[in-house]
Amino acid sequence: MHTTVLLHEAIDAVFTDPDGTYADGTYGRGGHSRALLARLSPNGRLLAFDKDPQAVQAATTGAQRIDDARFSIAHASFAQMRERLAAHGISRLAGVLLDLGVSSPQIDEPSRGFSFRFDAPLDMRMDTTRGETAADFLARADERQIAEVIRDHGEERFAVSIAKALVARRESGRPVARTRELAEVVARAVKTREAGQDPATRTFQALRIFVNAELEDLQQGLTVAMQLLVPHGRLAVISFHSLEDRIVKRFIARESTSEPDRRAPFAPPRPTRLKAIARIKPSVAEVQANPRARSAVLRVAERTEVPV
Repeated sequence: MHTTVLLHEAIDAVFTDPDGTYADGTYGRGGHSRALLARLSPNGRLLAFDKDPQAVQAATTGAQRIDDARFSIAHASFAQMRERLAAHGISRLAGVLLDLGVSSPQIDEPSRGFSFRFDAPLDMRMDTTRGETAADFLARADERQIAEVIRDHGEERFAVSIAKALVARRESGRPVARTRELAEVVARAVKTREAGQDPATRTFQALRIFVNAELEDLQQGLTVAMQLLVPHGRLAVISFHSLEDRIVKRFIARESTSEPDRRAPFAPPRPTRLKAIARIKPSVAEVQANPRARSAVLRVAERTEVPV
């Protein structure tokens, strides 16, 4: 069952104008989209995005579909927001909401290969219509590349040991192709682990982030979202691990600061484009009801007046 994290806090943060046009960059199963539509006037509009074709299908067919003329959804990353909105004749937004990471339906569906709780093909793609799977990557990458991905995207201190073990298994003629195989290799390579955390957690996170280019999409999507916002429009981003949150935090801090152009020291400083509004964590009650919310962080920023 999918439970939307920080539902009311995110909608309160991003909503400013009942007649405005909004973007839900990560539709998932539509919890945030439905709550936002409930606040919009008949003149408001919401465009949603999701890389996962199953999410798009859920939004448009069956019992979970959203049958509302003010709503539309695109099978695309939020990094492609500008192009997709332009196709609808939209160039400005009152708010952008991003709920990052993997969704509960993706984790809980064994065939997707996101979780070590099930034995399944090692896929991990959010968009199952394109790109290489995690198994494909592990079958072609050298030891250095695998170690870099696991270290940089999973913050795993045993990345080199895990990469050596994966390559050694591949060279023995038994490349890792299933989730349980990967979890077993990692468990043997990781010497110690934090209490309560499976040894494979960081490696699975790293491969998922890499395969789906999540950090690259986030960096591009934040810039596009800021550029599309109207003055006083809101950007609200929910992150679930330190890599994502660090990118969001630094982006907001950078765009909230007026800096001179070092290449033109006598030119006026670049104007600030965002104002940091809030950093919100789930309540104790929400974490107790939904343990997956425990690591969530909602950061909110507002677009400043656009210089004439």
